Amino acid sequence: MPRSVNHVASRARRKKILKLTRGYFGARKNVWTVAKNTWEKGLTYAYRDRKNKKRNFRALWIQRINAAARLEGMSYSKLMGALHKAGIEINRKVLADLAMNHPEAFKAVVDKVKNA
Repeated sequence: MPRSVNHVASRARRKKILKLTRGYFGARKNVWTVAKNTWEKGLTYAYRDRKNKKRNFRALWIQRINAAARLEGMSYSKLMGALHKAGIEINRKVLADLAMNHPEAFKAVVDKVKNA
């Protein structure tokens, strides 16, 4: 009795990954083993860089807050310490947005902290 092999499923599995690697350079787009390895490594990069994206944005927000705080005569660390002491719970993302797009609102927050 001949060996039964499900070519439909195995071909579909390969086509699915080769479709995901379209646009890659050289053999990475059409040679099965190379494409599969590239695609798997891409998944690890994607996972890692989702974490790095959060880290990079937090660093950007801190730089923006620091620059705006120094215009008001405070350093970033003094401002954040004073915010916590005053009980003002506002996150860095919102503070950075205020510093960039609404400087008068940021100044009001800094004045409230200075007076408290």
